[in-house]
Amino acid sequence: MKKNTSTLIIATYNWPEALDLVLKSALEQKQLPNEIIIADDGSTQETEALIKKYKTIFSIPLHHIWQEDKGFRKSHVLNKAIAKAKGNYIIQVDGDCIMHTNFIKDHLAFITPNTYLYGSRVNIQEFYLNTLFKTKKIKFNLFSKGIKKRTRSIYSPFLSSFYKIQTYFSNNFRGCNTSFFKSDFIAVNGYNEAITGWGQEDSELMLRMHNKGVKAKRLRYRGIVFHIWHQEKSKDRVEANSFIEQDTIKNKIVWTTNGVDKYLKHA
Repeated sequence: MKKNTSTLIIATYNWPEALDLVLKSALEQKQLPNEIIIADDGSTQETEALIKKYKTIFSIPLHHIWQEDKGFRKSHVLNKAIAKAKGNYIIQVDGDCIMHTNFIKDHLAFITPNTYLYGSRVNIQEFYLNTLFKTKKIKFNLFSKGIKKRTRSIYSPFLSSFYKIQTYFSNNFRGCNTSFFKSDFIAVNGYNEAITGWGQEDSELMLRMHNKGVKAKRLRYRGIVFHIWHQEKSKDRVEANSFIEQDTIKNKIVWTTNGVDKYLKHA
């Protein structure tokens, strides 16, 4: 059987202080992916300079996919990044999510054909941000200061073993902590680029995967990320994006016409 190769995709936009901690946590992984791609939705040169610095540190390739800032177009830049990915397995986080040291190892350990994975997100609170960025802290546990939803920080392979593969989409799914086969992503034509602005781009993708017959598995107590608090994004597109998502559910849509295929020709 062919060995899986993996690409870690990190989505970011104009927050180099947070991305610095995420990349620092990537360096501390007990198992590295084969490559990392930063999917950048139009950040300034400060982010570019940070990525250039880390390129000299990592022992694996670190690529920077950048697009012009024309508003929140995360679905577009993720399609571009995944199209370029050399790994046949995609692990996805956001640029404000610090990874547990076993994060990559856990996702790779549970690779299953025709199945995507999704893990837990612990929240780092607003009051702790000054300390976080001053100390550059990237390791947390159940008793750490500055976090909430702290039971999600419990790392337990034993407790994790009780979570089985499921056929339904879970409301616990978060696109900032997920992994899937690139082939499954391409089979539904990736992210729907009609979804712009904050909301529904990740869930709508996975709903189409479910419509295609892909299953899900929750990595509870493993595959953990720590989400850095930030102001909420504008929700002015939520209603329009929700309409697209509901149409996907109602009509069991599998394929988006406005997806990743346009970039695969040039990958």
